[in-house]
Amino acid sequence: MNKGLKIGLEVLLALLICLLAWLTIKSVQKPVKFNQELKARSEVAIQRLKDIRTLQVAFKSVNGRFSPSVDSLKMFYESGKMDIVMQIGSLDDSIAVANTDVIKKAIQKANPRLKGDNLNVKLTAALSEAYQAGQKVVFSTVTEIPVKDTLFRSRPDFCIDSLFYIPFSGKQLTEMESTIKTVSGVQVPLFEARMPYKALCLGMDNQLRINKDAECRDQNKYEGLQVGSVTAPNNNAGNWE
Repeated sequence: MNKGLKIGLEVLLALLICLLAWLTIKSVQKPVKFNQELKARSEVAIQRLKDIRTLQVAFKSVNGRFSPSVDSLKMFYESGKMDIVMQIGSLDDSIAVANTDVIKKAIQKANPRLKGDNLNVKLTAALSEAYQAGQKVVFSTVTEIPVKDTLFRSRPDFCIDSLFYIPFSGKQLTEMESTIKTVSGVQVPLFEARMPYKALCLGMDNQLRINKDAECRDQNKYEGLQVGSVTAPNNNAGNWE
C-alpha cells in the first residue's frame, strides 16, 4: 500500500470515528433534551391546570356543581359573582367575645320568635352597628363581589383568554368535563381537565413523545397532565402531585 493511500485511509478512519462519537453523543443527548423541554412545558401547563382547578372550585361554591365546559367557566370568571365571608374582630379577644354574647342575648330576648336566617340578619345588623360605634365585637359578614375582583388579583401575568389553551400546542383547547356521581349514597360533583402529551409536545421529537405515552400506559397513568377525576373523587388532585 502506498504511503498516500495509507494516510488517506487513516484520515478517513479518524473522520468515521469522530462521526460515530458525535452520533453516539447526539443519541444520548436527544432524550435528555426532550425531558428538559417537557419539564419546562409541563411547568406552564401545570400552572394553567391549577388555575382551572381554582376557578372550578369557586364555580362549585356558587352553583353546587362543576362547570362542564371551558366557555361556561370563562363566563363565570368574567361576569360571575361569589360570596366572600369576612370576619370582624377576633375570638381571642375576651372583651369582644363578651360584648358579642351580651348583644346576642339581648336580640334573642327582644325577638323570641325570630329563627334561622331572620335571626342571623338581625344579629349581624346589631353587631355591625355596635362595631361602627367603636365597640369590640366578633361577627362575620357575607359580601357578594365579582369573581374577577377576587381570584388571581395578585397575579399580574394572569390571562383568562389563554388559560384554557394547552401551552405550545397551537391553541388546542384543554379537554374538560364534569359529572355528578353517587358515592356511598351521596351525590358528589366531579370534574377533570386534561392536557395530553400529544398536544403539549407539539413540535418535539414525535418518537420520544410516543415512547413517553407508552411509558404512561405501562404504568397505568394518563398520557399527559390531568387535574381532578370524573371516575372517582380524588380531592381535585393533579397527577403531578
